[in-house]
Amino acid sequence: MDPRCLLCQRVDPPFERAVAYGSYEGGLRDLIHLLKFHQVRPAAKVLGRVLAITLAGLERAMPVGTIAVVPVPLHKHKKAQRGFNQAEMIVRAALRQLARPKRFDLCTGVLLRRRDTGSQIGLTSHERRENLRGAFSVKDPTRILNRDILLVDDVYTTGTTASECARVLLRAGAARVWVATVARTLKLSNVIELAGNEFKVPDSQFSEAVVTENWQPATGN
Repeated sequence: MDPRCLLCQRVDPPFERAVAYGSYEGGLRDLIHLLKFHQVRPAAKVLGRVLAITLAGLERAMPVGTIAVVPVPLHKHKKAQRGFNQAEMIVRAALRQLARPKRFDLCTGVLLRRRDTGSQIGLTSHERRENLRGAFSVKDPTRILNRDILLVDDVYTTGTTASECARVLLRAGAARVWVATVARTLKLSNVIELAGNEFKVPDSQFSEAVVTENWQPATGN
């Protein structure tokens, strides 16, 4: 039985595919919180390593040619408050560890967050969509015109942010959009297969999401 609501079943996502390293819990969740809320920047290197694993798997499914990598942006006020965009920091660390880094072209400043949308926590799916409507824009469409885009963020929760960003990029002329995140929030109904020490979540929009239960964050820098 499909666990998604009827509306979600009827509406296909605007992106081709979305992947994540693992579920948003345990050590992975702690690392993301250290980076985002406590400004522990070395955590970005560890998160970059696990994102690189995810990108290496996704790369095999992507078309030939250079992929434009677009981090999900923060509003300028949030970025100034935090001091950095965590999605950009993580993907920079990931690209340095890939076997073929020239395959990916990091395109910062292309996608802009025009207004501060605030937290999405506690909002319904409809409220999340309304909260993000018109929040993003493309600054320079020539940088993404007819290109395959890899949209990167730290956490995939409901897919509302990824979907809105993908729609904006496609309207600006992108050929296709793919999504990669470090973690995904998992519901019990999404855990379809439990094999050995791996959680696999092969649902239609989020394939190849794998997390190893005994994974532990690295220490040091």
